[in-house]
Amino acid sequence: MNGFSIREMLTMQQTLQEKYSDKWETICPEAGKHKLLWMIGEIGEVVDIIKKNGENESLEDGGLRKHLVEEMADVLMYYNDVLLCYGISDEELKEAYISKFEKNMKRW
Repeated sequence: MNGFSIREMLTMQQTLQEKYSDKWETICPEAGKHKLLWMIGEIGEVVDIIKKNGENESLEDGGLRKHLVEEMADVLMYYNDVLLCYGISDEELKEAYISKFEKNMKRW
């Protein structure tokens, strides 16, 4: 089975943005900060699930785990909106991620 790539997520998110262009905020640099704030809100929902139910219960209970994963998907959707807002490609992100990984591997 193949992995789920950033490119696939960006393409799907672009499709959503195009479908709801008359209802949603335009994807542009000025909207990036709004998308980041919405993403933080979704991260808060992930934290709430774990805080209210505990780590083990959140992972082991089927319904809670499904809810947790759905909220993580929301986080990723806003994350991909931010990438779209700032025109960051999957290749550009990959290059930066690898560079940061290599720096962190040499840190300690």
